[in-house]
Amino acid sequence: MISVGLIGCGGIAQDLVTALGNESPPPEVRIVAALVRPGRTEAARQKLAQIEIVETLDQLLAHRPELIAEVAGQQAVAQYGETVLRNGVDLVVISVGALADAALFDRLKSAAQASRRRILLPAGAIGGIDAIAAMRMGGLSLVRYRSRKPPLAWRGSPAEKLVDLAVLAKPAVLYCGSAREAALLYPQNANVAAAIAIAGLGFERTQVELVADPAAAGNVHEIEVEGAAGRFAIELEGKPSRTNPKTSALAALSVARAIRNEQAAIVI
Repeated sequence: MISVGLIGCGGIAQDLVTALGNESPPPEVRIVAALVRPGRTEAARQKLAQIEIVETLDQLLAHRPELIAEVAGQQAVAQYGETVLRNGVDLVVISVGALADAALFDRLKSAAQASRRRILLPAGAIGGIDAIAAMRMGGLSLVRYRSRKPPLAWRGSPAEKLVDLAVLAKPAVLYCGSAREAALLYPQNANVAAAIAIAGLGFERTQVELVADPAAAGNVHEIEVEGAAGRFAIELEGKPSRTNPKTSALAALSVARAIRNEQAAIVI
């Protein structure tokens, strides 16, 4: 049995708990507590009725989890990640875009190495990460990621200053450049770009294109990879979470898989 703590109580947390509960046979996982911001305890208890809710990281660590999963956003990675690792606890990070901040990346890596702990990065909303990481060992020459979403999915981002999202009639490229800049400019949309970059050529050499496309039925992820071992291209259209339409349903499932693998006899 592995004991797990959560940072966050939103859609991903709820979908994660549901996914673990629906698996048959049930995994040997016990979620000991979930950390929420002060003042959100009662709301969190309604969403995660079967889990103890705490308001400080010290309270969460007092439950002695073997692993803590961040499911709250990039700010939570920066606020809590280093302390979690230095307290000897493995950390699952779903908000991978936070690691585009080079200083934060270095601090977390140093904390993990000093405590002999691990930072686990689930694939999130995409597939192909395993192939990219394997091909890197033989040499990569190209990694390109394109995100196509309906115009209104880009609301609240810098895209609003570039095009009129409400009346857009044809595809518009919102950004073309490195994964690092994409993740920093579009923090709510670029966790995928960051995961691909870390698996492959790094933040500077990973090419990213972000597109507002009226013809896109949902969030479409396109990945192209070339290297000494071969080449591949995939397209994945993710369905939104029923709990939080702004989040991919696959994101929570990838966290559940990462946790499940921590105590599985056969890992794939």
